[in-house]
Amino acid sequence: MTPDREESSGGPAVTALGGGHGLSASLGALRLLTERLTAVVTVADDGGSSGRLRQELGVVPPGDLRMALAALCDDSEWGRTWSGLLQHRFASDGELDGHAMGNLLIAALWQRLGNTVEGLDWVGRLLGARGRVLPMSSVPLVVEADVSDGDVCSTVVGQSRVAVTDALVEQLRLVPSDPPACPEAVRAVLDADWVVMGPGSWYSSVLVHLLVPELAAALHRTTARRCVTLNLSAERGETHGLSASQHLEALSKHAPGLRVDAVLADPSQVDDRGDLERTAADLGARLVIRQVGRGDGTSRHDPLRLAAAYHDVFEGVAG
Repeated sequence: MTPDREESSGGPAVTALGGGHGLSASLGALRLLTERLTAVVTVADDGGSSGRLRQELGVVPPGDLRMALAALCDDSEWGRTWSGLLQHRFASDGELDGHAMGNLLIAALWQRLGNTVEGLDWVGRLLGARGRVLPMSSVPLVVEADVSDGDVCSTVVGQSRVAVTDALVEQLRLVPSDPPACPEAVRAVLDADWVVMGPGSWYSSVLVHLLVPELAAALHRTTARRCVTLNLSAERGETHGLSASQHLEALSKHAPGLRVDAVLADPSQVDDRGDLERTAADLGARLVIRQVGRGDGTSRHDPLRLAAAYHDVFEGVAG
């Protein structure tokens, strides 16, 4: 797409894959670059408020979807107020304790409308969201990981447990193993100019998208360019001790043959630039190194810096 066409159409069509705080960070930056933004969100959460609603109501877990909607809220008093309400958590001595208001609102809309995507679209309208939020699958999923800790091999079941495992993740699986993809999510990948994967919990939020067969097929087939965003710091748990290059190797292992156009990394996480460049090149990608953290000692992205980095990626600026 040419710059003139992008400007006239509200920017490039970008589809971002992930979940939790990592996806919120990318959406907070991408919304500054385009009005044509879609989030495709994991639906495997089994902990906290989401896990309780999933178990009680049989719905896809709403928590990661809620966080994505809040990240896209309109930057006005209306949007900020409703976003804050969406994120509000009850504190009580009763059964409401720990529930997020947005989770309850989303679940209520799903029950009334009988349609997951329609319910999310209604919440997006309420917030004045700058983009659309979709689940990666139309059914709730379970994440399983084969892990090794020295000579001991075992299986960890559940996203909340995979996210905090100290063992080395060898292989991911979803249950069911052939889940139906959300049709609108597949279409968003096929229609995109750019698909952005990461940052976020690498195995439990990012790579799980590659295990939904129809979604994986769309990622291979789309004419969109693909950008992988690496994390700002080593996570406690599932990727503890993994280098930046090993993150990319894990992606390649779970999506053999998937071509990537750009890998975006913060300099703080690049121990060996040459090694990372070679690993990125094995995927077909160029390496773009930009400072995208806040610089305050925390492992949090700065929306403006990350937006500027994505702009460079989309414009083909060298690393």
